[in-house]
Amino acid sequence: METRTVREQLVEYAQTLIMLRGFNGFSYRDLSELVGVKTSSIHYYFPSKDDLILEAVNTYSSETLAEMYAMDSSLPADVRLDRYTRLFGKVLGDGDQICLCGMLAADIASLPENVKQAVQSFFRSNETWLGKLLAEGKRQGTLVDTGKPEVAGRVLYSAFQGAVLASRLFGVRSRLEEVTAAYKVR
Repeated sequence: METRTVREQLVEYAQTLIMLRGFNGFSYRDLSELVGVKTSSIHYYFPSKDDLILEAVNTYSSETLAEMYAMDSSLPADVRLDRYTRLFGKVLGDGDQICLCGMLAADIASLPENVKQAVQSFFRSNETWLGKLLAEGKRQGTLVDTGKPEVAGRVLYSAFQGAVLASRLFGVRSRLEEVTAAYKVR
């Protein structure tokens, strides 16, 4: 028996479809078939696709960032980087998905401004967190010195986004671990 509300199902399926196909790769008809409701019912919850996409981004962002911020800060930085890598790796699913916000970043020209801002906020949060983690790892001697923390965080987050793309392209999950290994002190 389904315990999620129709609204929750719509958001969850929208997230999956975005990660598989992108913003322009699905319609309300696709969602109606997956959830088992009429498209008019979807419009009741989300009058426009833009409303649905914003909710999908906000939900994804809240859940992902909560997991990231919940990591035990007493753990060494290299261990937290490993955990972040596993968290990022969950996005891959069966190897056919891409980070929801990474996929939307590719569609940025067709997104409404509020969705664009939500995606940018998600990127900035990850970049900032990673920059602080790298600085801490440098102090601990567990992660390599990569320069200014804010720049290093952006570079590392870009590497993770690229690794997810390459993992999907080549059908291997090892690309994420390769990114992590490049930042560890040997």
